[in-house]
Amino acid sequence: MRLRITIIVSITFFAAFATAQNFDVTGSVNVTEHGQKVSDQSGAVVQLTPVDGDVVQAPPRTARMTQKDKRFEPHLIVIPVGSSVEFPNKDPFFHNVFSVYQGTKFDLGLYEAGTTKTVRFARPGPSFIFCNVHPEMSAVIFSVKSPYYAVTGPNGTFSINVPSGEYKVTVWFERARADDLQQLTSTIKVNGVTRVPAFAIAESPSLASNHKNKYGRDYDHDHPSGYKVP
Repeated sequence: MRLRITIIVSITFFAAFATAQNFDVTGSVNVTEHGQKVSDQSGAVVQLTPVDGDVVQAPPRTARMTQKDKRFEPHLIVIPVGSSVEFPNKDPFFHNVFSVYQGTKFDLGLYEAGTTKTVRFARPGPSFIFCNVHPEMSAVIFSVKSPYYAVTGPNGTFSINVPSGEYKVTVWFERARADDLQQLTSTIKVNGVTRVPAFAIAESPSLASNHKNKYGRDYDHDHPSGYKVP
């Protein structure tokens, strides 16, 4: 039986008095499962992109996603397109970080404890990150083109400060279908108090729940190179 998830997006625009032509875009993304609100509402990425295309992209930066205790920390990183992410290995054994499913594709190969490798993310959208040695490890790096974005916190709220104008609003959430997320897309004018309707989508299993290794095959207990999984 397929589970259901409801994402409710409500956005209110309030004039930011300290900035004459800007508005604070505030709202929430409320996630429910089986009709019940989940305890952690974090992880939805909300973007506002000027409809006229006149947008100055945020400058690239360097972020860090650590491998520790067979986990990626943090699970989600949102960065401007062109940014780089460092992948330090803080476990006392090898990891093999890769991404082949979507977004920026790469394979860092096996590398040992205490070493770090870096990847530049030049394509917008989500890149799903896995380890070819440990199937339980997963993460997402989401690259944005617009400088107007926010990630919801545990209570599902967000705030984005933008100049007045017309914007396309998009929402991304890891455990939501791409088709359902497309239905959340809308166009709004930021010139006063505004709300967008609520949306409901069906949850689909995340890619992390049933992904293959970097060769497109099921994981086994022996790495193809002969390295034994700890």
